Amino acid sequence: MRPLFTIHAGEFVVGGYIEQKFRRVNLWIPCRDTGTDLLVTDSKNEKTVSLQVKFSRDFLATHMPFIFQKPLRACGWWSLNRDKIAKSKADYWMFVLVGFENRSTDFVIIKPSELLNRLNVIHSKGKTIQSYL
Repeated sequence: MRPLFTIHAGEFVVGGYIEQKFRRVNLWIPCRDTGTDLLVTDSKNEKTVSLQVKFSRDFLATHMPFIFQKPLRACGWWSLNRDKIAKSKADYWMFVLVGFENRSTDFVIIKPSELLNRLNVIHSKGKTIQSYL
């Protein structure tokens, strides 16, 4: 095991939110990259949910008229690998949207199989999928 381990910003945001809102759960950070970024268990460590966290900085859509920009809280962009989604062992993928203009944080939580089904409808070809939320 490596002696130094760090988490990325999205994992930190999700972990902080879970610890603040769900006081009776335990939050675990795996010590190596297995495709699961966070584990959440009940207080007795009997039930587990695994999370894959995807974070994006705020990409405000500057190419559209201001009237459409104003109501948007955040705009995120991800480059996703179709095979990684299909083979994911995480129970849920969490997309973290941090809006710096409005100081907002939103989460999109989805099962990997459902994510892949939805992306396949929109992006029928290619190994890499460019996705915006």
